[in-house]
Amino acid sequence: MKQPNQPGSDLNPLALNTWLTDFSHPLIISGPCSAESHDQVMKTSSALHDTGVVSVFRSGIWKPRTRPSGFEGRGEEALKWIAEVKERYGFLTTVEVATPAHVEMCLKHGVDILWIGARTSVNPFSVQELADTLRGVDIPVLVKNPVNPDLNLWIGVLERFFKAGITKIAAVHRGFTIFEKTPYRNAPLWEIPIELKRLFPGLPVLCDPSHIAGNRELIYDVAQKALLLDMNGLMIETHIDPSNAMTDAAQQLTPHQLAHLIENLDIPDPSAHTPCQEIEVLRSKIDDCDFRLINSLADRMELVKQIAVLKKECKFPVLQINRWNQILETRIKAAQLKGVNQEMTKKILELIHAESINLQTRDMP
Repeated sequence: MKQPNQPGSDLNPLALNTWLTDFSHPLIISGPCSAESHDQVMKTSSALHDTGVVSVFRSGIWKPRTRPSGFEGRGEEALKWIAEVKERYGFLTTVEVATPAHVEMCLKHGVDILWIGARTSVNPFSVQELADTLRGVDIPVLVKNPVNPDLNLWIGVLERFFKAGITKIAAVHRGFTIFEKTPYRNAPLWEIPIELKRLFPGLPVLCDPSHIAGNRELIYDVAQKALLLDMNGLMIETHIDPSNAMTDAAQQLTPHQLAHLIENLDIPDPSAHTPCQEIEVLRSKIDDCDFRLINSLADRMELVKQIAVLKKECKFPVLQINRWNQILETRIKAAQLKGVNQEMTKKILELIHAESINLQTRDMP
């Protein structure tokens, strides 16, 4: 993975325009999944304007459906409705684009912000075409993560737009497709956007709780966690009549529900990055714990190397299932007694065991 300030990295966080500072925190982007009709767009935007919490109006104009029988959007006709929303209510507007023709039509109709969807960001050829089309255009671009959990692929999309001269860039975390069953439509895998923020601290990162949740009942929890993880804003789908929406009905809120959700969020102060003395004391203790853990791991791996020599001399198989089961059972039980998360403990033990097996088989074909 490229580090942000290493030679060869195309996305320099120091050069990114901090354009989101022009908005209140958190930035709220909202509107219907799809622009279905003039009446639906205008009623939704009017109700959102009344809430006073939305800065950017969003709506899908072209809908990349899994199957061609689904509603695929109203196309350029709907861009006229979006322009009317902008003129009437003063919202900035954002639309998803997937082809150079989409870009040209959005620029023609005065769309303020473009976003790149998850199905497009997975394809470097499509992304490069869009970046080439925008070369020399001063417009913000939001980049949703690819559907598959590949951080480098996500970074690559951001880099392509940055190399094309787009400095008003933000990433949008909308969850990932994985095989394991979760309560969510798309697994959050929070560690991926956290790593993106670590690598590129100047890059604004937003969250799309609607697409992560897939269910309006889960949107609040996802939104709250995103803000606690220092994300810069939320993109939440709203519809004047969600139950009759033509796309993604289950994950859309009414404008009133959106206002209630935002009102009840615990919103951290983005300027509060200097910890108090009590936090510093506790952080110092955490540092000590971490270094003790590392020393214990080093001692453990040294013992594994000694065991590896004895197993070879005694012609013992490297993998001892009974011993491994015993380790899992006793350590997880000990973790439970100490109030330590058992699933986390199991994952740590599995990582240590995998490295132990690797050490004992390193010289084998």
